[in-house]
Amino acid sequence: MGWFSRTFTFGAMDGRSARWRRLIGVMFGLVYLCYPVVDIVSGKVPWDEARWQLVALAAFVATYMTTVLTAADDEDERNPLTLPLLGLLTLMAAAYPLVFGPGWLALPIYVSVVFSMGLRPRLALPALGGMVAIVIVDGLIKKADGGTLTLLVMEVLTLGLLFMGVRNTRLLVIQVRQAQSEVARLAANEERLRIARDLHDLLGHSLSLIVLKSELARRLAEQGSDRAAGEMADIESVARQALVEVREAVTGYRQRCLSEEIDGARSALAAAGVELTVRTSGTPVPDPLDGLLGWAVREAATNVVRHARATRCEITLTYGEAGALLEVADNGVAGPYQPGSGLTGLAERVGAAGGSVEVDSAAAGFRIRITVPRHPAKPVAGRTVAV
Repeated sequence: MGWFSRTFTFGAMDGRSARWRRLIGVMFGLVYLCYPVVDIVSGKVPWDEARWQLVALAAFVATYMTTVLTAADDEDERNPLTLPLLGLLTLMAAAYPLVFGPGWLALPIYVSVVFSMGLRPRLALPALGGMVAIVIVDGLIKKADGGTLTLLVMEVLTLGLLFMGVRNTRLLVIQVRQAQSEVARLAANEERLRIARDLHDLLGHSLSLIVLKSELARRLAEQGSDRAAGEMADIESVARQALVEVREAVTGYRQRCLSEEIDGARSALAAAGVELTVRTSGTPVPDPLDGLLGWAVREAATNVVRHARATRCEITLTYGEAGALLEVADNGVAGPYQPGSGLTGLAERVGAAGGSVEVDSAAAGFRIRITVPRHPAKPVAGRTVAV
């Protein structure tokens, strides 16, 4: 029965080839039919009766193999023939010992295995009890040996319970594989979202700076100023840096440095005619927060360049026992606030670290206030914090 158990258990996972492996396993598992076969071959049974026994044995084997091959792991996908075949198989296992003698009392063992592998435990347990009752009743009627009867009852129970555990294990393996596929799908989606968010933040800032410097270079060129060549060189440098950052973002190696982002914001704001003031206090910001605040400075500076029409901008950074506080405020034209994808992505990053983003759009300008605890939480996929 060992080969049969391995084949019947794992064959369902391998597609169409599982049917052939199940068939081979069933053939090896028919060892218990040796008892009626020995009675027929040895001549203990008259030839007239032996012919009927051979027909009955062939019918049982065919029904048993067909039942095994139609069984499905998912009850919702079960072949409609499975339950009728189980009923017919049970009837054969109960009737044949009464008709042909005690040598056929091993048939309920096969039926108990099929019940255990094809039904849920709440249905398989009563079915096993029925198989035990059939063995006992048929054995008592045919006056079978007490030791043999006890052995058959034990085999029905132990094999039935064993294959119930095997079925549950098989289903768990299938569920684990499905869960692994779902985790892989979610990881791929998360990576796509990360790349999209990084590209938006990177290109939004870089392209805004390129547009501003291009406009400045055009005006200087019209005036015949020598500064136009310098601005064009800056445009080339920004474009090359943007290309490098996009490649790093796609491969997941891009790391934001707060000091570099402040320098980049200063350059972008200066090109837009905005005076930047930076105020810092407290101890140096640790690396995990440094990268997050770098993202925040880049996004806030991009918003000032693209939307604020401001002349002054202030960046205030404080880091202490309570955590980090970053404020970016400008004196631009304020209006109805509708969060875009940039600020929404920033809110997701800050929220994943356990922080919050507050936006104040007043007549005096636009202000973004970001607070992050001293020990940021681990990133949480898909978590969004409203801004």
